[in-house]
Amino acid sequence: MATLLICLFVYYLSRYGNKPRPAVIIFTLVSNLLFTGNFFYNSGTLGPSEFFMALCILLQLCILPKKQQRFWLTLNVLLVLALNILEYLHPQLVPYTYNNAWSRFLDMTSAYVVVVIVIYYTITYLRRNYDHEKRSSGDRATSIERKNEQIMRQNHELERINQERNKLLSIIAHDLRSPLSNIQNYLELVTEYGLDTEERRMVEGDLLKVTRRTNEMLSTLLLWSKGQMDGVNVKLGYVTLRSTLFNTLELERAIALKKEITLSADLDWDIKIVADNDMLQLVIRNLINNAIKFTHNGGEIVFKAEQIDGECWLIIRDTGIGITPEKQAELFSLRAGATFGTNNEKGVGLGLLLCKEFTELQGGRIWLESSPGEGTAFYVAMPAGS
Repeated sequence: MATLLICLFVYYLSRYGNKPRPAVIIFTLVSNLLFTGNFFYNSGTLGPSEFFMALCILLQLCILPKKQQRFWLTLNVLLVLALNILEYLHPQLVPYTYNNAWSRFLDMTSAYVVVVIVIYYTITYLRRNYDHEKRSSGDRATSIERKNEQIMRQNHELERINQERNKLLSIIAHDLRSPLSNIQNYLELVTEYGLDTEERRMVEGDLLKVTRRTNEMLSTLLLWSKGQMDGVNVKLGYVTLRSTLFNTLELERAIALKKEITLSADLDWDIKIVADNDMLQLVIRNLINNAIKFTHNGGEIVFKAEQIDGECWLIIRDTGIGITPEKQAELFSLRAGATFGTNNEKGVGLGLLLCKEFTELQGGRIWLESSPGEGTAFYVAMPAGS
């Protein structure tokens, strides 16, 4: 009863009185004094006092600051040794207080049960706190890891945005200034010097080519930039190759004839695929334009379609100059620089990146096979329609 009252007092003192340090000191002092008195009152080593003193030091080690634990542990051990030695030397100081063996049996058994129960709840409490701290530590580590991953993703995104910005600035600074300068030079020639009909036709023809290429480049640039900033609205549906690509192929055939390139089609025009009509036109138009650009005069380009494992493979194969393995690795990225075709046609370096993004937005795949000097084949795999 005395121990219970003291425990209640020190609990109140530490929890509600906000004085944990005095409460711990009072608990350790009083508990040692109580069990020392109990040693003499309850038959010394023949009673359960040493059980309780061991339990006492366990509880003390649970609540004492780390700096004080060694001191109180030493004090407890010395105190128990001193009491045992005192009983050995002066047994009359520690009287035997049990009336019979049954009373001692009940006392020792009940003391053991109490000690085991207190140890169980103490260990359970400590284990629960340990598990809680372990989970909290793990949650904090996981949270920090997630934040680090998020920061890394943000850094990669910022790096990508920075590359895109540099790319756009480079295009505006170099590729768009050139045709404007040509137009300015032409107007200055017309204004200051008299040109005959043949010279005027020659200059205007060159100027028309530059203006047409610049317009194509600017259209590609604006379309790609809009997709990066606002996102692209994809409208998927069942379409036939005839309704989507027949007119595109006819227009590209006329462009190919200017370089005396044969553009032929080997496919079933009634094949159905799942695609966005406008996106697919842009992808195939870009790929055929590239094939025309990098194929020498008199070359050949074949457009084929094959149904393979639930997909429709659209294949553009040319007899052009081919692509080195080093350039192939960067072909569908911002690292791909502007290039010049066999007739010095200028590219913006964004066409194939745009083709890749638009193809994947439609649920398709794009890849190539190429060897320098042996031509190139671009593959666009789209989901086949029913």
